[in-house]
Amino acid sequence: MPSESIVVRPGEPGRVHVQVPYSRERLAAIKAFPDRRWLPDEKKWSLADSPDLISRLRAAFPMDEIDAPRVQAAPPASPDALGRTQEVMRARHMSPHTVDAYLGWIRRFQERFPVEDPADADVSRFLTELVIEAKISASTQNQAFNALLFYFKHGLGREAGMIEGVVRSQKPVRLPVVLSKDEVRRVLSVMSGTPRLMATLLYGSGLRLMECCRLRVKDIDFDQNQVVVRAGKGDKDRLTALPAALREPLRLHLGKVRSQHAEDIARGLGAVELPHALARKYPRAPKEWGWQWVFPATSHYVDSETGERRRHHLHESVLQRAFRDARTRSGLTKPAGCHTLRHSFATHLMEDGYDIRTVQELLGHSDVSTTMIYTHVLNRGGKGILSPADRLSLSFEDTPT
Repeated sequence: MPSESIVVRPGEPGRVHVQVPYSRERLAAIKAFPDRRWLPDEKKWSLADSPDLISRLRAAFPMDEIDAPRVQAAPPASPDALGRTQEVMRARHMSPHTVDAYLGWIRRFQERFPVEDPADADVSRFLTELVIEAKISASTQNQAFNALLFYFKHGLGREAGMIEGVVRSQKPVRLPVVLSKDEVRRVLSVMSGTPRLMATLLYGSGLRLMECCRLRVKDIDFDQNQVVVRAGKGDKDRLTALPAALREPLRLHLGKVRSQHAEDIARGLGAVELPHALARKYPRAPKEWGWQWVFPATSHYVDSETGERRRHHLHESVLQRAFRDARTRSGLTKPAGCHTLRHSFATHLMEDGYDIRTVQELLGHSDVSTTMIYTHVLNRGGKGILSPADRLSLSFEDTPT
């Protein structure tokens, strides 16, 4: 298979997974497909299946080979069980990212063991193969394990029982990557526009990436100097700080967003997606200013269920790519990403003397033990000692190279 092939494989029911080699032109082409979803864990796109999908892909990517066998490698062993699993996920309002990840592992398991009633030993063998052959990390294996437990309980209607003999990937103890205050300043100073505003909010409020992308206008409380995080990780709400340095930049940004929203309304558009069934309960709410995204996308999409043209929030990859470019241009060598700004937020608060319970509340951690990872800054490590080499008074001026 050529390295530049567009790979198409079966996805969840009614959808296919498309793997596209990265380029700006290919990214723009795949974003032209309606009802697309990016699956970050699998690094693939999920598209709605249709009889003419392959011909549409060939038209969108004329210079690439399309690798798309029409016969599935292994059909789902129990489509009813998979459907029941999806219904429970929807009823529990699970995160779309979690749903996609769980369905991906369940389908992978079904392809490996295409039987109606898989045995507990099949789960053990599957999880062991992931470690030995795929060499996945401990956290990825735990995700696959949890997905299969969920599938057995809610899809097959039985507990998985004792799963023995699984080769477990060892989870190493790792400290989070943290930028110094000067390093944060260097990165943010070379960013511009909306990505800079979003990155500063990640650092100044301790937000997760998707929490920032999904902020709505009503969630910014200028009077109380706080940000309301709705349905964060674990479907929990919390309050966090609104940096004073962002008050005016955010006001100016929201002024531009409001003008764009007014133009959308004048064109008969202006609706956004609302959580759960709020759009049925409050039919006018999707076009109200308070429900609009703080960081809206630059284009519209067509909702697959209603056929309505809507504006989504800015895709997280825009900020990720801008931060990666800024990190390179600022000369940083640390493997920092957008989530590093959240780690830096917590670490710098503790360096400034804020107690761990306050940091825990701002981050939204259920257990303080999760927040305790940031106490590594209180242990001065190598910063508070005098190395024995410093007592030798060595001179390197005349050292041969």
